[in-house]
Amino acid sequence: MRAGLPDAVRGAATARDGVVLVDKPAGPTSHDVVALTRRLAATRRVGHAGTLDPAATGLLVLGVGRATRLLTYLVGADKTYEATVRLGQDTLTEDAEGEVTASRGCPDPEAWPGGHGAFAARLEEAMGSLTGRIAQVPSAVSAIRVDGVRSYARVRGGEDVVLPARSVTVHRLTRLGAPVAARAADGTAVVDLRLRVSCSSGTYVRALARDLGAALATGAHLTALRRTRVGPFTIDEACGPRDMVSQVTADAAGPEPEGLSTLSPSTVVRRVLPAVELDRDQSAAVRYGRSLPEDVLDRAVMTPGEPMGAVAAGEGAGPHPDAVAGFAPDGGVVALLTRKGGRARPVLVLSPA
Repeated sequence: MRAGLPDAVRGAATARDGVVLVDKPAGPTSHDVVALTRRLAATRRVGHAGTLDPAATGLLVLGVGRATRLLTYLVGADKTYEATVRLGQDTLTEDAEGEVTASRGCPDPEAWPGGHGAFAARLEEAMGSLTGRIAQVPSAVSAIRVDGVRSYARVRGGEDVVLPARSVTVHRLTRLGAPVAARAADGTAVVDLRLRVSCSSGTYVRALARDLGAALATGAHLTALRRTRVGPFTIDEACGPRDMVSQVTADAAGPEPEGLSTLSPSTVVRRVLPAVELDRDQSAAVRYGRSLPEDVLDRAVMTPGEPMGAVAAGEGAGPHPDAVAGFAPDGGVVALLTRKGGRARPVLVLSPA
């Protein structure tokens, strides 16, 4: 198994369809975590709702079995990160993994022209310019394809890649704690900032770090990144790989193994989408892929007490703003519905006849 991940035997039972929230450690790739989960869940049907760089840590949302079909409703969810940005140096990859390309330095905030107050004011101004709907040039070492080749591969091959700007939304950009003056390995005076970023899907935090350094005329790069939220799911709900292995190992030793623990599709969609309660006949029709009267969707509401999810959240709708989850009288999700042609039509049947 990849360094940073524990060894694991195949689960004794195939995991139930559902979602697994994983706290990824630094080092392994997201696909390494997916491979581990496939082994623990005893199924190849495991997918993800967005990856993290190897050096990054935090929340990965994985789908197992039929729940992999729900991931498309989570990929576009807003996300929250905690990041450490080093002012004073630029790097090739805009993070700590790349070689330093410029060392302009950043003075201790107390020695900033005008003192600490002037530094704080300038920093707030720069952060404000990167908040809201902005045109962001993605990191050149992103996975975006340029003429069929990943941008990061072109950069590693020595090409100078500049990607076109795209519109993203930074809902909130806030500072966590006081800036810390330090010295880089080459002796350059730098300042480390801890930030919390709440943003739309597709936002590159390393690009935010780069642009913050440009706004302050110091240069900057990302030194640490942790994802703490994806839509309604938070890092507090996630398990680390070692805990997952322990759970499956203990489960296998029991008299009736049930496999890797998952959040059921019903639980997931109640947290992500508005829900409508269907009667027995409506549930049966939808199970066969039949449509319902459009006014059924007018009864849809978010489940009381549940966090607002990827679609209903006030910080930006997800990729399917019209989708509604239809639930059978027994409380299980039957299908996802949307308005089309004057009818409520199933776009994803999760409990077929």
